[in-house]
Amino acid sequence: MPASIFPARFEFLDEIRDMVAEVARGGGFSEKSIYSLQLAADEAASNIIEHAYEGESEASLFMTCDMKDDQIVITMRDTGKSFNPSSVKEPNLKADLSERQIGGLGVYLMRKLMDTVYYESSRSGNLLTMTKRRE
Repeated sequence: MPASIFPARFEFLDEIRDMVAEVARGGGFSEKSIYSLQLAADEAASNIIEHAYEGESEASLFMTCDMKDDQIVITMRDTGKSFNPSSVKEPNLKADLSERQIGGLGVYLMRKLMDTVYYESSRSGNLLTMTKRRE
């Protein structure tokens, strides 16, 4: 599937999820797996919109979604603020809801739902690559 450029705004998350579903269905993923892939992509894009761009209205998100052999590869590139994923602590899912920190589940979910999550930052921007092998 060709690359797509989306405005970095929450109202375009449906289009991002649709793109992932279309490629995953074509690659033979189950509907349950497609939902997980969409959730991981949604979390990634939401983090870019909310944290990398912090509401910048003219920002863009460059995305590719392809099948390579028996795995789906989702990439997202942005030119927003860089991010250190190793600084994100594992959430304490056993803590009382009143004691839990707000947010912070996006990176956790991406790591749990995908086989690999790789992030790199350079002068030209940030690149997130997530892969998942077909079951």
